[in-house]
Amino acid sequence: MNIQKSVNSFLKQCKRVLKVAKKPTTEEYLNFSKITAIGIAIIGVIGFVIVLIAQLAGV
Repeated sequence: MNIQKSVNSFLKQCKRVLKVAKKPTTEEYLNFSKITAIGIAIIGVIGFVIVLIAQLAGV
């Protein structure tokens, strides 16, 4: 019985989230994509700099 209550509770929470959720507009999607691309580029540059420093240091 306890498992059934927790499953029902979970399904109610999922239903509530889906009611509140909305599809992003084109502008929101483009902004999100730009921010994600900038973040990936920054992480890549940091990784490249670390590898470059390690190679120059002879590690």
